[in-house]
Amino acid sequence: MIAQILKSREALLALAIIALIVLVSSRFTGFAAPGNLANVFNDTAILIMLALGQMAVILTRCIDLSVAANLALTGMVIATLNTIAPDLPIPVLIVLALAFGAGLGAINGFLVWKIDIPPIVVTLGTMTIFRGIIFLISDGQWINAHEMSASFKAFPRFSLLGLPMLSWIAIASVAIFAVLVMRTPLGRAFYAVGGNPNAAVYTGINVGYTRFLAFVIAGAIAGLSGYLWVSRYAVAYVDIAGGFELEVVAACVIGGISIAGGIGSVGGAVLGALFLGVVKNALPVVNISPFWQLAISGSAIIIAVAFNARSERKEGRVILKKAEHTA
Repeated sequence: MIAQILKSREALLALAIIALIVLVSSRFTGFAAPGNLANVFNDTAILIMLALGQMAVILTRCIDLSVAANLALTGMVIATLNTIAPDLPIPVLIVLALAFGAGLGAINGFLVWKIDIPPIVVTLGTMTIFRGIIFLISDGQWINAHEMSASFKAFPRFSLLGLPMLSWIAIASVAIFAVLVMRTPLGRAFYAVGGNPNAAVYTGINVGYTRFLAFVIAGAIAGLSGYLWVSRYAVAYVDIAGGFELEVVAACVIGGISIAGGIGSVGGAVLGALFLGVVKNALPVVNISPFWQLAISGSAIIIAVAFNARSERKEGRVILKKAEHTA
């Protein structure tokens, strides 16, 4: 039983998170307090959501480096709309954020699907374009708290059963993705396309369209995150979430989602994001500059990719040995 647990990537990651919390708490007991851990989860909620969207894309052997720029552009558009029409209901703004983000994701998906441009090239390009559009529509100006309506800023902070609405949205996203990935034909298609695109074609799966839908889903989540980000921090500007795409990819890779596609789980993506969230919140506590977060994220990507590659090679050797015995 213990050996099976130790072989599970998710179990090992959960143990690492617990060990990190215990280690920090040995010096600062308040870090492990339930209220503080709830705050850590709330701080990590947007990263969890974006990691789930990125997971869908990576499962299909693609990658989306424009998620942070999508978040920033959608956040600026929704914040601008709020200043123009402050009486628009929050549900309408949420639907608009989802739709706008999905539209930006659809641009990526279309270029990958129909024009057959490599995903990393497409999303690097759109990442720059989206940031440029933010500057054009804002003229480089910030939208600050006093320009936003009270309801616009209050929604992510609204407390329900002791947790802010932002945390509940992240929890709902995890539940929805768990059902999507494990219980729907689309979720199974993600794994099939990433595992073997050529074989997926013979099973009747449209590989390009499946990847297109993955980008749309990732874009929709980035759009929703854009509203949540600007409303929570009560500010919108060009460089919102600058470099955040690195943390999103790191969360996925640390959580065991293979860059080669077809391997990964919702639990892994969530735990990968939580690991980075705990690290980020622990850095100031142990007197390490938060600016080291990017270096830590980059290092974690390299280590996790190497670990994943080694695990996949080991699995390949096991299969060969089984084949030899059968022969």
